[in-house]
Amino acid sequence: MRVTVKIGSNVLTRSDGTLDGERLAQLVAQIAELRARGVEVIVVSSGAVASGRSEIRPHKKLDAVQARQLFSAVGQAKLINRYYELFGRHNLCCGQVLTTKENFRSRRHYLTMQGCIATMLGNGVIPIVNENDAISVTELMFTDNDELSGLISELMQAEALVILSNVDGIYSGVPGAPGAEVIREVGARQPLAQYISPHKSEFGRGGMLTKTGIAQKVAANGIAVYIANGKRDGILPDLILGEKRPLCTLFVPRPRATSSVKRWVAHSEAFAKGAIVVNEGAKRMLLQKTASILPVGVVRIEGEFEKNDVVKILDESGAPLGVGRVTSGSAKARQAMGKKGEKELVHYDYLHLG
Repeated sequence: MRVTVKIGSNVLTRSDGTLDGERLAQLVAQIAELRARGVEVIVVSSGAVASGRSEIRPHKKLDAVQARQLFSAVGQAKLINRYYELFGRHNLCCGQVLTTKENFRSRRHYLTMQGCIATMLGNGVIPIVNENDAISVTELMFTDNDELSGLISELMQAEALVILSNVDGIYSGVPGAPGAEVIREVGARQPLAQYISPHKSEFGRGGMLTKTGIAQKVAANGIAVYIANGKRDGILPDLILGEKRPLCTLFVPRPRATSSVKRWVAHSEAFAKGAIVVNEGAKRMLLQKTASILPVGVVRIEGEFEKNDVVKILDESGAPLGVGRVTSGSAKARQAMGKKGEKELVHYDYLHLG
């Protein structure tokens, strides 16, 4: 079994914003227990900024980006050394994988990262994955490590993603309020917005709204997602190995069907260069059966793009249908638009709908 464990900032951080070494040691011990039972574990870990904040005092006032770069550059070294020491106590070896959102844009980089992590797992090394915060700024940033953990889970075809937070899951109301309970299971497309606070976590960039969005997307691709309390003792073995599921929220996975290529295309949406707008007939064809996008069904080309770029697929009202990799640039696409007998603009193998 292969699982991804995302450890959030609010799990690893004390109230003063510094790293909670004792909690980290407990989580490492739990991961070691999973490994001893034959479970492959990929760790997506926050905590670099918290680690750096406790190590260095800036000589002058820094803006938010400068502070994040400084603290993460110093803190990542401290954090990975701490992981290395703690896993060593269990006779396990870990390794560092730093990535940026840009690494998911190129299919070649995507497969290179997949091969790297697979090699680590195949040699008994526990990958510790984190965003390269020192160079990831503004549009180059992941929403947070929840998004990164979802991408890594799908990249490595994990069977489960465990998102550890400082609460027990998704509540039906404000946690602690009378009648508020943890929602134990969430089905496909089940609306949750009414239960979710838009507030972000104190030390991280995301919040429960981000977690639920990522969880639903990952579960839709066949991976079970658990949101659980990382401050509960033994939470990981209980979730993965236990006979009875502990208190948490499970996002029930759909049957896995999408190919590796389609998963990559789906997660390249953030890099879409433009859009192809299709007519109602083409829309029905796409939604009803396996089909490529032909120029005859295209009514408009938006933006500028080149061959092999990823573009959005829209209907005539502007509603999104999916994303796909184009076989020609925008200039040629406009020339072929609406014509019969032309080569497909997006082949089905490189088209992700939904």
